[in-house]
Amino acid sequence: MEKREIMSVPTVYLNGQMFDQGRMTLEQIVAKLDTNAGKREAEKIAAKDAFDVLVVGGGPAGAAAAIYAARKGIRTGIAAERFGGQVLDTMAIENFISVKETEGPKLATALEQHVREYEVDIMDLQRASALVPAGEDGLVQVQLENGAVLKSRSVILSTGARWRQMNVPGEDQYRNKGVAYCPHCDGPLFKGKRVAVIGGGNSGVEAAIDLAGIVSHVTLPEFDSALRADEVLQKKLHSLGNVTVITSAQTTEVLGDGSRVTGLVYKDRIGGDARRVELEGIFVQIGLLPNTEWLKDVVSLSPRGEIVIDDRGQTSVPGVFAAGDCTTVPYKQIIIAMGAGSTAALSAFDHLIRSSVTQGSGAVAEAA
Repeated sequence: MEKREIMSVPTVYLNGQMFDQGRMTLEQIVAKLDTNAGKREAEKIAAKDAFDVLVVGGGPAGAAAAIYAARKGIRTGIAAERFGGQVLDTMAIENFISVKETEGPKLATALEQHVREYEVDIMDLQRASALVPAGEDGLVQVQLENGAVLKSRSVILSTGARWRQMNVPGEDQYRNKGVAYCPHCDGPLFKGKRVAVIGGGNSGVEAAIDLAGIVSHVTLPEFDSALRADEVLQKKLHSLGNVTVITSAQTTEVLGDGSRVTGLVYKDRIGGDARRVELEGIFVQIGLLPNTEWLKDVVSLSPRGEIVIDDRGQTSVPGVFAAGDCTTVPYKQIIIAMGAGSTAALSAFDHLIRSSVTQGSGAVAEAA
């Protein structure tokens, strides 16, 4: 790893050259090698009959929605960029009720296995790019990035969220060269080195605690005047001898030598002066951004870009429901996302029953 200067895992090499970085499935690798695979898949998807329920997204909310819909005996499909979503980037999960402790990748695998137990048409490696409300035919359309268009009598949006960036000079340049967003994935690569964790919420403090057992020292610059993490986490953090917390600190720049991170600059929000910290890794943990850009001007979004839903998961568009971290649900938690996905599926089923659905190929099963 030192020879190839690998600072992000996994990193895939082909014929001695870097092929890609980041978590990839075998299907993703094959699709990247076979340049015609996308076109063939698009043609195959475009030929599919309309669904009763189409779920967009394969995280906890999407998986729960697909299972609940399929159990009603209606035609269910799920289009997902990757099963598990943000769960794949989470290592220790200790608050999933009835399971004392598990790991994100393990839970993601279990989600997919459970969905596959039912008659669900699974379309992997698919990202949605446009949503068209139902017309006279009563079918909502979801266009995918590969050009294929899926049609369904109802749609459940569960596209999740992604890591929020700092948007400071040097961040993009040194991504995967010292700037990282998944401490559980890339933390071991910084063993014995000095790193920073940006963010004083639960995710930031948890990351700092985890990294403290691997790296030589952790610096945690926090924008606010105090950490925002739960008290139990702050107590644990302050008990560690190799962690320095700097409050009222605004990170303004990522420094590097052209090939890797060498430090960061932060502004003291009280005194106003700029200060430099020498280090080799920066883990950004400042929250999430909902994956909803493609829905702008179609469904109502909050000022933060979250899909606005009611207590039944209904959006502003008839027949379109939403669940999970991409919505206005106040708490972004796995177990809450699962409940929201189940709610959205039941609401979609109720919508189908109440709609004037013609018996026959588009029939809806009796409530169970």
